[in-house]
Amino acid sequence: MKLTANGIQIEVEDSGGEGRPVVLLIMGLGMQLIAWPDEFVQALIKAGFRVVRHDNRDIGLSQGFDHAGTRNLVWQSFRHRLGLPVRSVYSLQEMADDALGVLDALGIRRAHVVGASMGGMIAQRVAIAAPQRTASLISIMSSSGARNLPGPRPDVAAALMRRPAGRTEAALVAHSLGVVRLIASPAFPEDERTLTERITRGLRRAYRPAGTVRQMLAIGADRGRHGSLERICSPTLVLHGDADPLVPLACGQDTARRIPGARFVSVAGMGHDLPSPVCDILLQHIIPFVQTAESVHEPRQHT
Repeated sequence: MKLTANGIQIEVEDSGGEGRPVVLLIMGLGMQLIAWPDEFVQALIKAGFRVVRHDNRDIGLSQGFDHAGTRNLVWQSFRHRLGLPVRSVYSLQEMADDALGVLDALGIRRAHVVGASMGGMIAQRVAIAAPQRTASLISIMSSSGARNLPGPRPDVAAALMRRPAGRTEAALVAHSLGVVRLIASPAFPEDERTLTERITRGLRRAYRPAGTVRQMLAIGADRGRHGSLERICSPTLVLHGDADPLVPLACGQDTARRIPGARFVSVAGMGHDLPSPVCDILLQHIIPFVQTAESVHEPRQHT
């Protein structure tokens, strides 16, 4: 369903029923709400939670910003490497406000906020800006955004900047498949048919590469988040794969180090994806953590 959130149209999936504790799932760069695996969502519902997920702005079926154009990604990346401000159409804080707007539109006062990759960065922004709305924070394969942290493996960075060989569905699937293989969990490989079906499903639902570029620039423009993480006062769990070639393990470790009282879990053999065995491992940590946090009705006060 489409809701008006933070003044724009956001596509939302609301599962599990009212009256349950809410888990808000925020997906990463260029990824749609369907990128949260069905078994992951169903496990949370089975555990007694109401699960809300949405397409971030500019992606999927949510409102786009094509009217605003795009900046030159190569030039803005160069500015970022030099430590200069990156110019973006919108900010990660605005995307966090979108997420809070989704909760407002659904009449939800507080939620356990779970974010993957860029979604983890947005979730951090939610927890910083609205501690009273954040029952707990779970940041998965994400980063604090500090400048001294390692970046993607060179071949992964190159693949992200490379354009598809064509505009046909087959060419787009092949391009995405190549990227997914590079960042996949080495200990939990998925067969090509499964990956192809998942990629094709996403492409047929929506294909918005310009939105991905604008989201990428929003990440680059998000300066200073690392310095604000100390203000997070919600129970926090940071989960990260030790074989992540896109957002290296050190990024998750730094996130946990900067958030008071955060718990850090390293997942052996996990890359930058969510295959079924990885989902099972993550849920073994997430479900009891959220159940415990749910018993705390107000965030602890930071001193």
